Amino acid sequence: MYYRQLGKIPHKRHTQFHKEDGTLYREQVMGTKGFSGTQSILYHHFMPTEVAKSELLGSYLPEYEEQESLKHRHFFTSKITKSGDALKAREYILGNDDLLIGTIAVSEEMDSYYRNGDGDEMLFVHYGSGKIETMFGTITYKKGDYVIIPIGTIYRVIPSLGEQTKFLLIESASQLTTPRRYRNEYGQLLEHSPFCERDIRGPEELVTHPHKGEYTVYTKSRSVMNRHILNHHPLDVVGWDGCLYPWVFNIQDFEPITGRVHQPPPVHQTFEGHNFVVCSFVPRLYDYHPEAIPAPYYHSNVNSDELLYYVEGNFMSRKGIERGSITLHPSGIPHGPHPGTTEASIGKKETLELAVMIDTFKPLKVVKQAKEVEDRNYMFTWME
Repeated sequence: MYYRQLGKIPHKRHTQFHKEDGTLYREQVMGTKGFSGTQSILYHHFMPTEVAKSELLGSYLPEYEEQESLKHRHFFTSKITKSGDALKAREYILGNDDLLIGTIAVSEEMDSYYRNGDGDEMLFVHYGSGKIETMFGTITYKKGDYVIIPIGTIYRVIPSLGEQTKFLLIESASQLTTPRRYRNEYGQLLEHSPFCERDIRGPEELVTHPHKGEYTVYTKSRSVMNRHILNHHPLDVVGWDGCLYPWVFNIQDFEPITGRVHQPPPVHQTFEGHNFVVCSFVPRLYDYHPEAIPAPYYHSNVNSDELLYYVEGNFMSRKGIERGSITLHPSGIPHGPHPGTTEASIGKKETLELAVMIDTFKPLKVVKQAKEVEDRNYMFTWME
């Protein structure tokens, strides 16, 4: 990510930076890969290490089902009834050692704070609006936003009054970045990238809380949840600069790559993590060769599982799908268009579908509770 600065900072790093009362602000280097990765420097009113109480709450990892026969799966996330704040309402659907995938129906604001110490998080806004207060500043979100929250960031989610927000959630065990092939040696996005830095926004306003008091921060780390009680406000940062911070990209700003004949799924790639990629399927023109077949191939996922989250529109190669559906097409067996959709796509000029795809290079496991919202007949819907 590119360099950004908010609030007040000293002219030189690791030099004296005084408050009005003559005491020092507390300087914190927050970075990845042991000082050789992406980093920022933050200036706090209080020591970020100052904790009044620490408590282990237990594992947050979901329980997975026993291995079943290899088959395609379909889950109706709209049927999940769990709701609440953005931490308590998390409902995991699938996962493996590299990531957890689920949804969050946010119906109320968080009354405490949260940080993920195991990896980055991605919140894709299916619908709703609101704001996310973070130690780097406040981010407003709206429908279609991908919100990337770096590892270790303290934050809380506040939905707009009277609105419910639905997020597609990815909890990654690694850093989430833009695709490497779309960046030059200096990190700048190249001309053939489907989006550029102009489409990306960071925190909009830094609100500093120089207050003492009792504040709760829930921290995920080492696959367990912890509760830390601070005796000062966790969002006490007066200024920061660097290249590590929360950022937002809206799916509507993704410019699709099209061609005379079918373009393969990598042209839709938007983000990548360790052993997985995230792609955006957006409204686009179909292939314009006179004999083109716009519907995709039947194809075998030789090395990856394919997950699709359906946002809106009529997904041209699927039947029986609704808004909020998640389909899983696992490696080892082929998948492709439903009967009749290949022929129906011929001669069409465009698609208005909107979906998020996650391809993982290790098999995904299904969470036990997900079976409660599963379409058990999905595997057999290709029977003509």
